[in-house]
Amino acid sequence: MSESFNASTTSEEVAAKFINQIKGKVAIVTGTTWGGIGAETARVIASHGAQLVIVAGRKQSALDETIDKIKQETPDANLRSLVLDLGSLKSVKEAAAQVNGYEENIDVLINNAAVMASPYFTTSDGFEGQFGTNHLGPFVFTNLILPKLLASKTGEPRVVNVSSNAHWLAPVFFADPSFSDGKTYQKWHAYGQSKTANMLFTKELSNRFSSKGLTVFSLHPGYIQTNLQRHVEKELEQDMAELMKDYWGNDLTASPEFMDCLTLKTVSQGASTTLVAAFDPSIKPQTGLFLNHAKIDLNAAKPYALDDENANKLWELSERMVGQQFS
Repeated sequence: MSESFNASTTSEEVAAKFINQIKGKVAIVTGTTWGGIGAETARVIASHGAQLVIVAGRKQSALDETIDKIKQETPDANLRSLVLDLGSLKSVKEAAAQVNGYEENIDVLINNAAVMASPYFTTSDGFEGQFGTNHLGPFVFTNLILPKLLASKTGEPRVVNVSSNAHWLAPVFFADPSFSDGKTYQKWHAYGQSKTANMLFTKELSNRFSSKGLTVFSLHPGYIQTNLQRHVEKELEQDMAELMKDYWGNDLTASPEFMDCLTLKTVSQGASTTLVAAFDPSIKPQTGLFLNHAKIDLNAAKPYALDDENANKLWELSERMVGQQFS
């Protein structure tokens, strides 16, 4: 059903097409500061008949603002806030416990929150900041609330992991994901690693739980000017291209797939791909794969980011790092 969608497709267009799949659903969206694609995703889901939209993020004040803005447009929207700091496993576990205590089961989890190309930092648990926040936090949160998803009243639970075409920048460095405690840190390689991890987590989650009805997708939303880019220099294209040439030994500015990730989109156009991943019924058989421009796009995905062996290897590494095993 998404064949007609393209880079210009808006969130409203997708929601209108899949309104019957949105109606009555309970969804969690992380990273919902107003003005970003997470808030736009929550806004559109809420305005198209969702039973409940849970907006999650680090700061209660930011969640309150998003809820207020959505209710100005859709006064009868049913919204709930959830404080979730993905850079703290303590916060992740507390938030998961709250979700597991909800009366409602969860139909859709959208892991949207991320940090991008930040200076070196570590999470409260000592993990390299981008890997810890963008992958390990969502990895633990998703697994802890998985029973709530598998108990979805619709019987069609979904997890959507917002990744990026920036996964082209680097694979997962299994031997040294922490960049020697920052000694060899390069912010774009770290970001690329975390986005590759989003895709591999998607693949392994699908491999392990599709037989129980879980559908999982990762995606590239497009390059959108939001608060996520607060650490990004104006010379983004040159910066990334030079690093990719250093790492891969060739100039990927000549690659249409790479240049495609630098195409500027509106927030609405960016959220459209998330909504397709979350609600398009026709792509369910392709669980575990990657979307771009509001449709499945394997040409935009590096093979290492969808490799089953890498996916299982990352799962096991993640369990060791967080000190917890998940079935």
